[in-house]
Amino acid sequence: MTLDEERRSLDEQRRILERERRDFTRRVEIEDRRLEQQQKLFEMKVKILQEELVKLASEKEHIEQLKSFYRRVDDYEKSGAKLSARESSVVKGELFFSGVGSKQSLKKRYRDLIKIYHPDNLDGDKAAIQEINSEYNKLCALYEC
Repeated sequence: MTLDEERRSLDEQRRILERERRDFTRRVEIEDRRLEQQQKLFEMKVKILQEELVKLASEKEHIEQLKSFYRRVDDYEKSGAKLSARESSVVKGELFFSGVGSKQSLKKRYRDLIKIYHPDNLDGDKAAIQEINSEYNKLCALYEC
């Protein structure tokens, strides 16, 4: 093999190696971008999960407050407190809204109570609705509804 042939062969090998290096570098860059995108996606998922966990904790606390409220109402009804004949089955308005701490929770509790005690319902109670409305109006003034 002559010197010119060896030089051509080496040049050809060098071009092949450079092409392979460029291809490798390109694959590494593509993989780096893919990993970066996966990391961003993972961080977004973690953030969403954390936010949902906070919401679930808040909802759990709200449900516990409602359970406590309904237990107190049930205990009150079971205690058989002797009231006047008109009010014998009516729970005082303060009990309906116990645990309410904001304008939004007040409105939600009011809507829930109306759904339960409205006189048009099968188990509706006009006296209870009057108590609920009276207490709601007092609390609305307090929370500036």
